[in-house]
Amino acid sequence: MRTRAAVLCGAAVVVAGSLATAPADAGTRPSAPTAGTTRAAGLAWKKCGTTEYPTLQCASLKVPLDHAAPDGRQITLALSRVRHTAKTSQGPLLVNPGGPGGSGLKLAGFVASALPKTVAAQYDVIGFDPRGVGKSTPALDCSPGYFGPVRPDSAAGTPALEQAGLTRAKSFAAACGKKYASVLPYLDTRNTAQDMDAIRRALGARKVSYFGYSYGTYLGAVYARLFPERVHRLVLDSIVDPTGVWYDDNLAQDYAFDARHRALMAWIAKNDTKYKLGTDPAKVEAKWYAMRAALAKKPAGGKVGASELEDTFMPGAYYNGYWPYLADAFASYVRGKKSDALVDAYEKFAAVDASGDNSYSVYTAVQCRDASWSRDWKQWRADTRAVHAKAPFMAWNNAWYNAPCAFWPVPSLESVNIANGELPPALLFQATDDAATPYEGGTRAHRLLHGSSLVVEQGGGNHGITLSGNSCLDKHLAAYLTNGKVPHGTGEIDAVCAKTPDPKPQTPKAARTSSRGTTLHTLLGFRD
Repeated sequence: MRTRAAVLCGAAVVVAGSLATAPADAGTRPSAPTAGTTRAAGLAWKKCGTTEYPTLQCASLKVPLDHAAPDGRQITLALSRVRHTAKTSQGPLLVNPGGPGGSGLKLAGFVASALPKTVAAQYDVIGFDPRGVGKSTPALDCSPGYFGPVRPDSAAGTPALEQAGLTRAKSFAAACGKKYASVLPYLDTRNTAQDMDAIRRALGARKVSYFGYSYGTYLGAVYARLFPERVHRLVLDSIVDPTGVWYDDNLAQDYAFDARHRALMAWIAKNDTKYKLGTDPAKVEAKWYAMRAALAKKPAGGKVGASELEDTFMPGAYYNGYWPYLADAFASYVRGKKSDALVDAYEKFAAVDASGDNSYSVYTAVQCRDASWSRDWKQWRADTRAVHAKAPFMAWNNAWYNAPCAFWPVPSLESVNIANGELPPALLFQATDDAATPYEGGTRAHRLLHGSSLVVEQGGGNHGITLSGNSCLDKHLAAYLTNGKVPHGTGEIDAVCAKTPDPKPQTPKAARTSSRGTTLHTLLGFRD
């Protein structure tokens, strides 16, 4: 839901969609440039390093709003880069954090620093803000403050609550249509994939490699479908089910989110000596829902109602590194009726700022345009009620998050069939208990991308699993990016890695301590 990105900038340069540039072989890239502004195939790169990533450079690129009309209206994409340092290079490695709506500018710095130095040295790691996102222009913000607290209770248990949710969803869709009528028809995954190829041309590269998380796996697969001859390496981590884009995928998420939330409840029960909420996971879960009911009547700190509580705990389904922080807030409220820790957790994980408003605006614009959605609210209601009866944690919250698509002002396209037999071997990573992109998405993509290799984190529940502390997964990634080597198994799975251990209880101060996994998941954000 929230996307955190560094403020990065660059100078714009026009590259029309039909512009042909002299290709440079990916294996013969020039050596690292001198300091200051450098140019490569028309891009003007400037220093924009941060404390964490001091070697970052930035540029911007103009591309057609409509790739079918390359001489028409232009929009601007913000780019970032960490330059290769080896004598020879394997070319650009484009990275994307997911979303849709996630900023990739700072992710380039993270990936370049998290990969083994000998691997990162071989690539120009390229981040970008997709069209509509962040520092790219125009940047969408359909309804500033849309997620401001306190929202109506997401669980539409009364006609009044359901009507409140519908009114909000309709107003958001209408606001987007009014503010961005000329842009919305061109905000979709296909157009973003075509932007990626414009980036490739601007870089002067014959081929590009790609590394995408979450929604970024679908974006990468669509790019590979449209431009298979341009793919050097393809890494997909935490994989969207390409056969369920997007309505069915969201229903599947609901069940997986509920299971992951129950895993958190079980972890809290296991660590009862710390949290003192009981040793029976079912009873701990009952206390969580009792807390939810209480907050629906009296929001904590005037900010955390029932819907905000769900928002606050939802990131725990993405990354178990947040569990100690969430458990402490839960225990503090239930045992001591103290709301400070809960409000603090909400501010840390769920409060939506301007960048979050932008991210959600692009999320809805892309997903609503990308594929067909039912325009019959009765179907949404029936499906959500059926899910909620079995998996209540995020069923209605997720439905309202996507509900503007039932009223979207732009017609939907058909989803892309990503089936592909023209690629070099792709490397896929999937955790068995991932909630945001359930396991089945990885196996289905594996079957559709012929010759691909699937590496599974057995028992893992995090979303975004490479470069997050699992050395087994990272060895497969490093080998592949170095020489294209992928593991080959005899069945559906090509390699298995044990999951990283669950976290240990910590003090609230220690829970704030950053790790590589925490850094990655901050960049990936939530709500893919």
